[in-house]
This record gives sequence, C-alpha cells and structure tokens, in this order.
Amino acid sequence: MTTDAREAVDEAVRARPATALRPYLAWYSGYRQRGLAPALHRGLPSPYLTFILTLDEPLVIAGHPDPAQPPGSYPTLLGGLHTTPALITHDGAQSGVQIAVHPLAARALFGLPAGELAGIDMSAEEVLGRSAERLREQLLAAGGWAERFAALDGALLRAARPSGRVPPEVGWAWRALRRSDGALPVAELARETGWSARHLQDRFRRETGLTPKAAARVMRFDRARRLLSAGSPPRLAELAVRCGYFDQAHLAREFRALAGAAPSTWLAAEGPEQAKFRNVQGGARAAAAQWEAERPALSEE
Repeated sequence: MTTDAREAVDEAVRARPATALRPYLAWYSGYRQRGLAPALHRGLPSPYLTFILTLDEPLVIAGHPDPAQPPGSYPTLLGGLHTTPALITHDGAQSGVQIAVHPLAARALFGLPAGELAGIDMSAEEVLGRSAERLREQLLAAGGWAERFAALDGALLRAARPSGRVPPEVGWAWRALRRSDGALPVAELARETGWSARHLQDRFRRETGLTPKAAARVMRFDRARRLLSAGSPPRLAELAVRCGYFDQAHLAREFRALAGAAPSTWLAAEGPEQAKFRNVQGGARAAAAQWEAERPALSEE
C-alpha cells in the first residue's frame, strides 16, 4: 500500500471528562487516522478498563489477551484489566474515541464489577445494551471532538449510579497501590485493611479483575513504559531502579511478559518516533499522572 501525504489524516485529541465524572474516568482520547501504511499494535496492560466507541471503521483485534478468544472486529468495545497484550491491526485507517475507566467505577457505570471483565474484550452492547450504539451514533453525528466529548459527558453522567460502590478496603488498597506505583507489599495492604492477605486477594480480584500482586505488576509496568516513551527516556538500568524492579534484567523479563516484546523492541516499533496508533494504550500517548481521580468517591461509606 502506498501513502499519499496530501491525503493523510492524523488527529489525536485528549481531554479530561467533566468534573463530576473524574472519580470514574481518567481521560477521553479521540483519534482519526487516514492514509497510513497498515500496522500492528500491542494494546498493553494498564490500570484502566478500555472502553472504545469507533467512528468510521471497527476496531480489529487479531489477538486478545485471552488466546482462547477468537479474533474479531468491534464497532464498540469494553475490555477488562489484563496482564498480556492484545494485538490490534488496521489497514491504513482508524477512528474513534477511547475512554479510560477506573476499575472501581465499573459497578457505577456498567452495573457489574470489573472482575467480570477480567482478561476479555467484548462488544459494549453486551453490557450496556442499545445505549452503547445510541452513544456511538451521537458521536458520529457530532461536529467535532469538543462536541463528541460533551456528548460523552452527558451520557455517562446520566448512566453513573454512585450507589454501585465497592468495599472501602478494596478502594483503599487500590488507591494505595496507585499512589505507590505498585510498590506496596501485599502484606502491608492487608495489615492496613484489617483483612487477611487471602481475603484481600479474593475481594480485590472480584472487584478489579486482578490480585493485588498482579495489579502492582501492571502499575509498575505502566509507569515504566510511560517513562520509556517520554522524549528523553532514562537508561534501562536507571528505569528499573526508578520503577521498583530489582535490576535491568527484572525489568526486561517483566516487559516481555506484559508487552510481549523487549523494551527496546517495543520502543522501536511503537515509541514516540513511530506514533502508528492513537488508541488502546498507544505507546506515546500515555495518560498524564495528574489525571488520576482526585477524590475517592467509589467506595461504600
């Protein structure tokens, strides 16, 4: 396939949700690309649920985090937390809006715990019914990104049910892990909650889809790949120290396990100079750390 630069389109717009939605959502990311060479992208593990409403063409997943799930194409997609990458493809064009959803908000927004979505991808209609397609139709009819994001604000504010809250111990443990970028030991989390480590593990996994130990791995990895894709990334040995790995070899092993590639291989394929993809935890498009929810509004009182 040849690409005519005069016909190429490469739009990427990121915005924060309305203030009232920030305990539930981290960011909106709008993307539209045209006239590109076909590409393959790794949808990396992250601390957010993936909610995508496409515009002109469906999202094509060649390989899911769960290898037993067959490839497919999705006009809308809702995916849970995972510890292996998804493989996403396009044939030269893609467009849509990705919404980063805090796992503790799954009950409030979707009526089920994030644990029921763990490791899988599904059409958003399977969870939200016809309202997911109606929202996609609103985005298609909108005149631009600002109007699309405003439509998302309105629809998700109407959908949010604050009574769908998680146990406060799980909420505290999740936020403590996020503040530490996955550095807190599980034993310390359990001690602070007053639960046994086993009970915390079971309840945490039921609500988020990951055990505390697995969530900590994903959070450390998420920080490492954000730093690696920055404009002036640190050397791998320094990156390992900053992100809580034992050494560079530990970082490399974790990167291969969670990204399916060595750090240098992933960076060469999807780092800042490549920018082949604008969605699904795209490498150079990481969420800013300050876009975390400012207040813990998702736990039971």
